[in-house]
Amino acid sequence: MKEKIREFVLGMGVDDVGFAAVADYHSPRSPKVETIFPAAKSMVVMAYKELSSCESPNMQIAFNGRMDVMEFSRSCNYKLARFLEREFEAKAMTVPASYPMEMSLKTMGSVGDISLRHAAVTAGLGAFGRHNIVIHPKFGTRVVFTAVLTDLDLPSDPPVPEDLCTQCNLCVESCPAGALDEAGKTDVNKCLKNSQPYGIGANIRFWNKFVDSPPEEQKKMFKDENFWRLYQAGFIGFQYFCFNCLKSCPLGQSNKKA
Repeated sequence: MKEKIREFVLGMGVDDVGFAAVADYHSPRSPKVETIFPAAKSMVVMAYKELSSCESPNMQIAFNGRMDVMEFSRSCNYKLARFLEREFEAKAMTVPASYPMEMSLKTMGSVGDISLRHAAVTAGLGAFGRHNIVIHPKFGTRVVFTAVLTDLDLPSDPPVPEDLCTQCNLCVESCPAGALDEAGKTDVNKCLKNSQPYGIGANIRFWNKFVDSPPEEQKKMFKDENFWRLYQAGFIGFQYFCFNCLKSCPLGQSNKKA
């Protein structure tokens, strides 16, 4: 059954796929899988290579590459879920690469319903690096994951046997926010302020200042570049303005680039 599913997934153009039994999956912050899908027994985790767009100093182009991956991955998630339900009469639920996710003071918009990093490691698709991102044996750090939960009983694939990270510390040195200074921890607040400068925090600051400003100042605020960035983020979703932890890691890149 696993090989038939694997063949289908790779046939869609997905770069890699692994299987994780729910009993083997553990995440320190995400909710228990049974609160999402009580009958879930396994996850099919799919890996997508990040485009070279992430290297662009133009953040519109860099983020557009991420949006391309997200759109393609959504399509693959849906097609796989349909395949599992049609071919095996299974139940299947999709887990996206990013949003939507719970946005509250409790989670601060930084906790996924399923930790795709931990799911990927459980599915044998990689191991954690110094930057706390999963390193794929072939694609290195430049990889995005999605998953499909199912009630099919599929055992976990073997874990990656070796530590893939070389501890070169390039990711730590390249982080403009200092979010990786403490080993084994990502300071989410530092990261988000730099990588998502037009997120919810920026919105709160803008509108707090707006309501306390006189009319003439309010007019100026609407003409400011910051407002236009906030407006665009409002209908696009999370906008990433930093890919340094991905593009600084030499693993998975050609020898020339590394």
